[in-house]
Amino acid sequence: MNPLATTDNLATNPTLAVIGFKRQIVYHLHFWAFIAVAPLVMVQWQKGNGLLASLLVLFCLNAVAVIAFLRFRGIYFLQGRLFPTLAVVCAVYSTLINGHAGLYWAYPAAAALFFLLPLKEATASNIVFVVSMSVVSFITFPEADFWRITFSLGLTCLFVMIFAWLVGRLQVELTRLATTDPLTGCLNRSQLADILNGQIQMRERYERVSSLILLDLDYFKMINDRWGHLAGDKVLQELTQRIGRRLRESDRLFRIGGEEFMLVLPETRQKDADKVARELLTSISARPFVEGIQITASASVAEVGKGETWSVWLNRADQALYEAKARGRNQVISAARRLHEQPPEDTENRALADDL
Repeated sequence: MNPLATTDNLATNPTLAVIGFKRQIVYHLHFWAFIAVAPLVMVQWQKGNGLLASLLVLFCLNAVAVIAFLRFRGIYFLQGRLFPTLAVVCAVYSTLINGHAGLYWAYPAAAALFFLLPLKEATASNIVFVVSMSVVSFITFPEADFWRITFSLGLTCLFVMIFAWLVGRLQVELTRLATTDPLTGCLNRSQLADILNGQIQMRERYERVSSLILLDLDYFKMINDRWGHLAGDKVLQELTQRIGRRLRESDRLFRIGGEEFMLVLPETRQKDADKVARELLTSISARPFVEGIQITASASVAEVGKGETWSVWLNRADQALYEAKARGRNQVISAARRLHEQPPEDTENRALADDL
């Protein structure tokens, strides 16, 4: 993985794109910190500050390690824990022995913590940092300088903490907007390939099968034409609630079209998924929706096959859904298995596969 690549190259999945941006921030912080700190190693060595020079060498080596691991292996070396530790220690010790010359490095070090650590860890680390700098400032500088340093460094940490908190909230909200359908709250197509591929990997590695259900409301256009699009939207929202009450925590519900939904059921055989689909169709037709709207749905069920790609798996389910529509709607059709996967005695599915 190249941490300097564009987000489009990193991933089409919004969640992975956020991770890509975070890695770019980590990469650049370590790169430019190395550029800034490396010359100071010789400066401190020539001044006879051997311990500080050694600490700065460790800081530079850590920066190089993080950059190398990110570029060549796509791994965040030690999750960035060494950078803030070494930066704080170096800044405190440099201020103690070099006075104001060391103090100047405290401010960028404090800000960097919020970009490299989780917010709670960064906040706790900065509290320790500010207290340590206050003690050193009280020992090293006049009282007036001590108060200026303590309050200015504390305010810097507070402002950066607020900024980091707001960015985190914004990141969560943007990811939610990018990955969910705004009307129903279901997942949208941006997550589809990754979740289906995850289930395929579980099938290939651990023989843990999964099934999916495609569900499409029958004659939904007539609802929009007769009662209006607002009523149609309410039907879709209530449908989502009815489906959600039947799902397990591990199941995933997508809205993949206007009135078409997909359910991914991990560790579920086709016969069990078929039972779930029939229960869902019963719950849909059993009682009216808003404004007394009575509606039915058609569904298809497909268990992931060995060696299948997600598109082949989804296409089998899609073909079965077309068949459910062609047979009169308001029914469930199980997708035929691929021929090489069928057991010899499975004559019913073999005939269906031949028809398709």
